[in-house]
Order: sequence, then structure tokens, then C-alpha cells
Amino acid sequence: MASEAEVLEIDGPHGVREVRLSSPSRVIWPEPGITKRDLAAYLVAVAPAFLAANGDRPVSLQRFSGGIDGEQFFSKNPPKGAPDYVRAVPVVYPSGRTHPQLVLDEAAAVVWAAQMNTVVFHPWASRAEAPDLPDELRIDLDPQPGTDFADAVPVALALRALLAEAGLTAFVKTSGNRGLHVFAPIEPTHEFLEVRHAVIAAARELERRMPDAVTTHWWKEERGRRVFVDFNQANRDRTMAGAYSPRALAHAPVSCPLAWEELEGADPAAFTILTVPERLDVTGDPWASLHDSPGTIDVLLGWWERDLASGLGELPFPPDFPKMPGEPPRVQPSRARKPDRQM
Repeated sequence: MASEAEVLEIDGPHGVREVRLSSPSRVIWPEPGITKRDLAAYLVAVAPAFLAANGDRPVSLQRFSGGIDGEQFFSKNPPKGAPDYVRAVPVVYPSGRTHPQLVLDEAAAVVWAAQMNTVVFHPWASRAEAPDLPDELRIDLDPQPGTDFADAVPVALALRALLAEAGLTAFVKTSGNRGLHVFAPIEPTHEFLEVRHAVIAAARELERRMPDAVTTHWWKEERGRRVFVDFNQANRDRTMAGAYSPRALAHAPVSCPLAWEELEGADPAAFTILTVPERLDVTGDPWASLHDSPGTIDVLLGWWERDLASGLGELPFPPDFPKMPGEPPRVQPSRARKPDRQM
């Protein structure tokens, strides 16, 4: 029986490369009927914008054994048999362990990842050449039950203004689901923990200004019907779907960069694998200038120190992290041991 595999010729900075695509007709998104071939074509179409956002960074690949309804796992280091144009850099994980992490530098490497059944691409906030020093401050706005994308929009606009006060230029994209991701380019001069503290400082200030709409509470039982500012996405080895990355949701959405002027009328469900290539052709990449004028987190770190002085300290880390200095107990408030009642 003849193999169904196809060989794609993909142009790049080092000429044309041949990338073998096995099972190109395999359906990855059953609802719209999008196949592996369609995914490869999408990645080629958006490659310049995709690589500008996600290339030259350590990246984790969210891979699916079948379609999006199949088993999934994350790949961080190059698998055996990876082509020589797929490189890796050593990175340090929260455990202190050092390990090679994938880096994607050209369209052929991105399509190779799709051949390996990657659906979602998760880039680090730092460059491959300096993986300990983020050059992006990233803030994840996560609508909680009872809220939705429309509730995140005014929060994102307020966050943009707040970051401007701190000397930072903000950019926005859909998460590919109900939330929004706000990025600001920064000079790569601070380690992840300090950038996390800058994010916490911004989140707390935003919460003060919009207490009925915004929460920084880590425990879900305390968040209420508000938009959660997920400060833990700023940690080392914590990533979110990259710009122009597909998402493993039924209608094949994409985490899509937006101009701030289009945010209030945006429908996140409209940005999909089928629609985003034409959007890029017509409107261009709203994030093309993302790294033109990086700022510093000095003002935000000043806010962090101010909050420390007023008694606001460290916030909880994810459960897979080692216990961190100054961290409060990792105990759900409703399960925390209450002090003995005096009789």
C-alpha cells in the first residue's frame, strides 16, 4: 500500500528545505474538518509573524497523539531524529535542573513541529541567547466563571494605561479562548523572579483601581466573578500560547494579536486557522513593532517595594515549584487550620 506521506518544500533563510508530512489528511479539528495538511499550510502562511513572536526562544510543544480530542503531552527537548535545523539551548528549570529546550528559527522547523503532532506552541518570555532574562513582561487576564471575554476588555484597556504610567508600551492578543494576554517589551536585565514581582505590582495596582472587576487571589474560591490576573504565568518555565499559535479547541481558534483600536469590538471566536492568514494579508501584523522600544521594569519594582513596606509580600507559587522565600502557605483558605478558639 502506498504511503500517504507528502513532502513539502518550504523556503527559508537558508534556502528551500524538504519537510516530510505523514498522514496529511488526518483530521486534527473534527468540527471544522481541519487536517494536518491544513495546519502545515496555516503555519507556512503566517510564518513571518509567527517567528517574529515565537522564534529564537525556548519553546514547549503541546503535542496530540491524534486530533485535539486525543492524548496530549508536552515536548521540551529535541526528540530523537530531529532535523539539524531544529536547535536547542540549555535552560534552567525551577527545580534547578538544566536541560536542553527546543528553539524554532524558521518556517521549516515550525512545520516539522506540526509533523510531530504539535498543535499549541508555548514560547518562553526570554531569548535563546539569554534564557534567564525575560525581554517580555507578560500578563494573563483570565475571566472567571460568571465573566467572559467582554469583561476582560475594559480590564485590558485599564492595564494598558497603568503600564504606560510605568513607562511601558503594551500590546494585546486574544488567548484563543475567553481571555486576553497583555505583553510589554522590556530590556533583558532582570531575572524571572524580579519580572514576576513587577507583574504582581502591576496586578495589585490594577486590583486597587478596579476592585469589583479584578482579582489577584490565587485560590479560586476567593476570586468571585472577576477577571483573575494570573501573575504565575510570569514564572520561569511557565508559558502561555504564543502569538498566532493554534489552540486545541473545537473551532480551531488562534491566539491572535490585535490593535488596541479593534479590541472593544473583537470576537475572539472569529480568529481561527481558516481566517487569520487573510487577516494578516489585509491588515498586517499588529505586533510588528513589539520590540522596537523596550522599557524597564524599574517603576513597577518601585511599586513592589512600596507594597512590601506596607505589608504586602510574596504570593503563592504553582504547586510544582519548590517552596520559595517569603511565600505564604500553599493551603486552600477553606482548608487552612483555624486557630484554636479561646474558651
